[in-house]
Amino acid sequence: MEKRELICIGCPMGCPVTVELEGGEIVNVTGHTCKRGDVYARKEVTNPTRIVTSTVMVEGGTADMVSVKTRDDVPKGKIFECVQALKGLTVQAPVHIGDVILSDAAGTGVDIIATKGVEAASA
Repeated sequence: MEKRELICIGCPMGCPVTVELEGGEIVNVTGHTCKRGDVYARKEVTNPTRIVTSTVMVEGGTADMVSVKTRDDVPKGKIFECVQALKGLTVQAPVHIGDVILSDAAGTGVDIIATKGVEAASA
């Protein structure tokens, strides 16, 4: 039987969680104090995903950059590709929270959106 030790990031508690696998199948999850811990641990050992955060250059705005993130989590193995897709990308002001900055980042089907607003600079 294989055991994987994790620290849950599902809530602020940070519970130490143990996942037991047999033949690649999860047979037991222990150590979590809430339902989110069980869900997180199962997902983490079968299909780990993350939210990607970064910044993108803004042209003609009151700020030079805008913070962005993936709308949903992406497979852990696609993080670098998502960040690379943003490299050298510039958007035109104004930018509003929730604006799609990049559609289908790295072929994940997940959009990258603005998490901050940047107004257009006055002339």
